[in-house]
Amino acid sequence: MTDKVNIFWFRRDLRLDDNVGFFKALHGKYPVLPIFIFDSEILNELPKDDARVNFIFNTLQTMRDALKKEGSSLAIFHGKPIDIYKQLTKDYNIQNVITNHDYEVYAQNRDEEIKELLDSEDIGFYTYKDQVIFEKDEIVKDDGKPYVVFTAYKNKWKGAFKEDQNLKMHYTSQFMDALVQHTSLPNLTLKDIGFVESKIKVPDYDVTPTLIQEYEGTRNFPAIDGTSHLGPHLRFGTVSVRKMMRKAIAEKNDTFMNELIWREFFMQILWHFPKTQQDAFRSKYDRIKWRNNQEEFEKWKAGKTGYLLVDAGMRELNTTGHMHNRVRMLVASFLCKHLLIDWRWGEAYFAEKLLDYEQSSNVGNWQWAAGSGVDAAPYFRIFNPMTQVDKFDKDKKYIKKWVPEYDTDAYPDKMVNHREARERCLTRYKEALA
Repeated sequence: MTDKVNIFWFRRDLRLDDNVGFFKALHGKYPVLPIFIFDSEILNELPKDDARVNFIFNTLQTMRDALKKEGSSLAIFHGKPIDIYKQLTKDYNIQNVITNHDYEVYAQNRDEEIKELLDSEDIGFYTYKDQVIFEKDEIVKDDGKPYVVFTAYKNKWKGAFKEDQNLKMHYTSQFMDALVQHTSLPNLTLKDIGFVESKIKVPDYDVTPTLIQEYEGTRNFPAIDGTSHLGPHLRFGTVSVRKMMRKAIAEKNDTFMNELIWREFFMQILWHFPKTQQDAFRSKYDRIKWRNNQEEFEKWKAGKTGYLLVDAGMRELNTTGHMHNRVRMLVASFLCKHLLIDWRWGEAYFAEKLLDYEQSSNVGNWQWAAGSGVDAAPYFRIFNPMTQVDKFDKDKKYIKKWVPEYDTDAYPDKMVNHREARERCLTRYKEALA
């Protein structure tokens, strides 16, 4: 048995600096062994060329290289977390395991199982808030109930926010001598975990002052690269939310700041209402008789609906793992309202494809599109896919990029008539909600 150690478990926080849990671990009594676990329970559900797994893998190798310069490294494992911890307790004299909070239902159940194991071995298990500014029930109504309307949540959030307290940076570089001095900790290749190199790459994020200043004016137009590509980096924690919030404040950009608050709104919704990952928040919407036509779903997935902006969005998603947010709203509305296909089908497809897939935001936005979620659009609000082109891609620059055959005989006819589909949707929803 080795000397006493504390483990720091990296998860959705793949960075060495401004990482709350890692900072706390480095200030502990024992040397810190940093680890990451490729969770086979999650990986088994993914395509073997998943770009997100590639991104995580490459990020971990960069972190290992940085830690080696400090005389340490990062131990990387693959398997069920509970099995990995059973082995770790045999291989190391572990005193405490430190990590950052994770709020998804699966993660909470996993952590509870590991805590029970560690308790039985008399090992401490400590977790910290890191991926959000406010979490769980920190922002609630005066009666303690959760907010289900974004504007009210945002106002309470801003009222509680104090820059000097909530954006405190956790610098770690001067405390790296607290790491276990061992540069040959276990490592894996992509092949070892059953994956191959992906053709899709996660783009670097862009949060220059110019982008933030122009964000409100450009973010609705998919032909303009006016989005930050920040989503995957917040999702996997390659950058801290505190750093991004500082930038929003520095540029005095409320719109950019509100986008970061939206993320936390949906996170606390899923935490308070875990059933919403599968069930409609407004339960009466589970009475809707979806058509769920598989052939039509395949056309939607392939970007062959005959509606230009819908098809451009789906093709962008399939090719790059990204879809412009304005277009996401349209394609989601089209699936639920025009085709009467269950929002869960679309949510699952986005989960498979989106580089920035975040369960809370994805579920929240899909339920919004279906009309069944919190703060949702009323069910009779149905986007017109043709007027959306006029509003947001008037010159068809975005469409020409992703649907080059749009004005030729090779482009498919519209799979449904907008007016008829709208009436069919209204009738079906009214029947369910009566």
